[in-house]
Amino acid sequence: MSSDPGTQAEAETVTVRYWAGARAAAGVASDELVVQGPVSLAEVRAQAVALHRGSRLEQVLSVCSVLLGDRPVGTADPAQVVVEPGTTVEFLPPFAGG
Repeated sequence: MSSDPGTQAEAETVTVRYWAGARAAAGVASDELVVQGPVSLAEVRAQAVALHRGSRLEQVLSVCSVLLGDRPVGTADPAQVVVEPGTTVEFLPPFAGG
């Protein structure tokens, strides 16, 4: 059985979850982003912001901690962080309190 060469790069998804202020800025708890294979965290962030134009999401995401699955990204350059299809990316704004 052969596959059609036009369908080799099938669309997959990355789940983006927003917490606290990011959720308020996006107006939703999560988004499903369509990707064609691995993408950078910077691309995921840009796609998420594009879905919510006119909101404060870009500003909020710029100060968020990020988890890929259960792994913290820390201070890694978002352009160098690879996000595989099927991954959940979580944006967590700074929390006040003790």
